[in-house]
Amino acid sequence: MSTRPTKEQLAAARDTTIPDVLAPDLDVLFCGINPGLYSGALGLHFARPGNRFWPALHLGGFTPRRFDPSEQDELLELGIGITNVVARTTARADELTDEEFRVGGEILTAKVIEYRPRWLAVVGITAYRSAFGEPKARMGRQERRIGEAGVWVLPNPSGLNAHWTQATLGAEFAILRQATLSSTKRPGKVRKPPSTP
Repeated sequence: MSTRPTKEQLAAARDTTIPDVLAPDLDVLFCGINPGLYSGALGLHFARPGNRFWPALHLGGFTPRRFDPSEQDELLELGIGITNVVARTTARADELTDEEFRVGGEILTAKVIEYRPRWLAVVGITAYRSAFGEPKARMGRQERRIGEAGVWVLPNPSGLNAHWTQATLGAEFAILRQATLSSTKRPGKVRKPPSTP
C-alpha cells in the first residue's frame, strides 16, 4: 500500500515529474491531466486516496481487483498504461497554462504514435479540449484518431469532481472496456477480461 507523504515531501514534489507506465502496443493508454503533489511525492499515478481512478478501473472491468497505486507497473501485463497531458506536478490543475496544455497535446500525440496503443483515454474533458483545441468535445468516443489509435474521453476521477459518483465513473470506464473488446484494429492482440482469483 502507498504511504502518506510528509508536508516536506509534498512541498519538494512541486514542478517535478513522474515516469510514465508505458510499453508498445497497449490496449489502452490512460492519460491524466497532470500529477498532483501527492502523486509527485510518491512517484505514483493517481496516488491521492480520494482519487477514484483505481476503483473505476476495477469497476470498469480493466483489472481483476482494485489495484493500489503502488501496483501501477502491473497494469502493463493487462495491456494498460498511464501518462499525463502535462508532466509537471502542481497542487491544482488550474495552475497549468494554456500553453502547457497545447504543448502537452503535441507530446502526447508523439507518444501515442511511437507506442501505438489501440486506444488513448484522456480522463478529463477540459484537459482534452485544451490539449487538442476541441472546445466542443464531449465525453466518450471521439472522431479524432492519433495514428491508428482511437481516442476516448472519460470523466476526471478526482474526488473534487463530485458530479460523478464512483458507480457512474465505473460505468463510463466499462463502456470503454467494451470498446476495447469489440475493436478489430489488431486482431488477436486484445487481452481477455481479467478473472477474479
